[in-house]
Amino acid sequence: MTERLRRLRVSEAMRRLVCENEVRVDDLIYPIFVIEGENIKNPVDSMPGIYQYSPDRLFEELERVRESGIPGVLLFGIPAHKDEAGSAAYDDAGVVQEAVRLIKREYPELLVMADVCLCEYTSHGHCGLVEPGSGRVLNDETLPLLARMAVSLAGAGADVIAPSDMMDGRVGAIRRALDEEGFSDRAILAYSAKFASAYYSPFRDAAHSAPGFGDRKTYQMDPANGREAVREIEADIREGADMIMVKPALAYLDVVKEASRRFEHPLAVYNVSGEYSMVKAAAAAGFLDEKRIVMENLTAMKRAGARIIISYHALDAAAWIRREGEGA
Repeated sequence: MTERLRRLRVSEAMRRLVCENEVRVDDLIYPIFVIEGENIKNPVDSMPGIYQYSPDRLFEELERVRESGIPGVLLFGIPAHKDEAGSAAYDDAGVVQEAVRLIKREYPELLVMADVCLCEYTSHGHCGLVEPGSGRVLNDETLPLLARMAVSLAGAGADVIAPSDMMDGRVGAIRRALDEEGFSDRAILAYSAKFASAYYSPFRDAAHSAPGFGDRKTYQMDPANGREAVREIEADIREGADMIMVKPALAYLDVVKEASRRFEHPLAVYNVSGEYSMVKAAAAAGFLDEKRIVMENLTAMKRAGARIIISYHALDAAAWIRREGEGA
């Protein structure tokens, strides 16, 4: 007997009835770039529709987030001053700290995630301290600075601390520091499996964070390694991560699927800048339907096992999802 699987595809109503995965607005987190200064709204040329905002103009984007129903934002800072130790990262008066306080005061319903990494704050652009002469990125010497940054952001009101630096032991160092300073209620979303990817190039334009020399292959993961990603995730969970992440998303859905099968922790993916910009460029050229391809990509991430999707498409996706719901 022929198996008639097409019976379950005969109409829109039938397809909705048997749909296995659905992207919800509540799954989405929107990344925002905050730049030190006043009255600034700088377009990011390599990321159409994305801007750097000074804190006094951040409300322009936050109003859109509030109206969209997206539950939270992920903040990245662009300081006016950079030095070899990334001191602006753990300055209580820093640009992200200021933005966090503003959001918690004016938009208390929003979940605030704060990225923890030194690359946007160091003069050399690396994610940790650099040994003079050798250029080696120092692991253990960097951990106290990451912990100090995390405590500063938590003190400003950040709900979730998101270390993206890929130093060994950083989750444990941050968890201990948060607990010691009375922030045991703050969650850690670890960038656990973060690969040394070419998909990050537009982000480095947006965040002014490209390395001044060399690359990040000694601390970010080799794109060829899947089993190593599992070990990285296991290590972060042992150290106290509350949520785990795979970054980038599209080229690493096999890693996402494996992580979803092995671990019970909430699993995030970062739909990164290069993935976003490729879609935007192709859509602008008329090569594809932007809405369809974005929703297909996000659905693939959800199907692979992601429960949290950090995406520059989030505002558009939320609007499309809402309109679909109103028309259903």
